[in-house]
Amino acid sequence: MFTPKIPVNDQPTGQIIPLDTTTVDGHAHTPAACSCQHPATTPATSNRPTVQLTPGSLALLVGGGTAAVLVVGAVLVSMLLAVAITAGSLAIVALVVRSLMNDTKHR
Repeated sequence: MFTPKIPVNDQPTGQIIPLDTTTVDGHAHTPAACSCQHPATTPATSNRPTVQLTPGSLALLVGGGTAAVLVVGAVLVSMLLAVAITAGSLAIVALVVRSLMNDTKHR
C-alpha cells in the first residue's frame, strides 16, 4: 500500500511501461495464492450505507442549518456591538480627559 507505483506512461519512443512486470531478470514471478475467503463485492452490493433523505429529515437539516446560521450571526453581531460600545466609551473618556486637561491649563 505504501510502496510507490510507477504510472503507465507513454514514452517519447512510443513504448508503454506496464505497471506489473511478470518477468524480472529473465524468470517469471507468480503471486502467492490467498487462502482466506473474501466476500464477493460488487459496486451495487457494497457495504457502505446509502443516505436516504425523507421529507422529515430534509426539514430537520434545513432547520438545523438555519439555526446554526442564526446562532453564528447573533454571536458575530454581539461581538461587533461590544466593539462599538467599547470604542464609544473610549471616545467619551478621551473627550472628558482632554476637557479636564484643558480646564486645568486655563485656571
